[in-house]
Amino acid sequence: MFLIALQTTSDTLQSSANTIAGIMQQQQDEITLFEMLLKGGPILIPLAILFLVVIYFTIERLLYLSKYAKNDSQLIFTIKEFVQKGDIQSAINLCEKNGSPQALMIKQGLERIGKPETEIKEAMDLSASLSLSYMEKNLNVLNIIGRVAPMFGFIGTIVGVIVIFYDISLAKTVEIEVISTGLYQKMISSATGLAIGILSFIFYHWLNAKVDKAARQLEETQLQFLEIINQTETV
Repeated sequence: MFLIALQTTSDTLQSSANTIAGIMQQQQDEITLFEMLLKGGPILIPLAILFLVVIYFTIERLLYLSKYAKNDSQLIFTIKEFVQKGDIQSAINLCEKNGSPQALMIKQGLERIGKPETEIKEAMDLSASLSLSYMEKNLNVLNIIGRVAPMFGFIGTIVGVIVIFYDISLAKTVEIEVISTGLYQKMISSATGLAIGILSFIFYHWLNAKVDKAARQLEETQLQFLEIINQTETV
């Protein structure tokens, strides 16, 4: 009975030891995401630079648009009160103090009150176009990166295939250990290039949508201002 219990205990300890060894081996085999990316080869360096550029310009444009592309619905009503009172200079001063694209466009219209509507509209259109060009600044960089990043990944794929064939020629055998370096480089560089390209396109179209919204807001503000001018002249 004692021998049976001793044997059972020994088997349990052996099983526990095997389990611990298996866990330790599994931990040794696991690699972090950063370590995996390093296996992508030198092509990951330009891809990392492109990724940082995407993040930088996305944040920079978001901060700019959040500051200058806001729609101040109260502004047009305040301008209307000044115009109806005939206090054009106070309205101009308010627009200069506000400094938003919406206010700068209205300022161009205020400075031309009394002139033909076509001239007022042209001046406001020019101001709106200039403001939108500032909003769209650097967006083309994201568009270009969205097209270029997958090409860098494709270059990494080609280099990985070359590495595979070179390693096979040295080892004279096709074993997974022989071709693993090239496979890592091939797949990781390709996936990274595609991921950066997709991310860049998403940010590009997202920011463009914000610019389009700002353009619609400027157009609506212009129509409201022209309506105020027409109503004032009628009265």
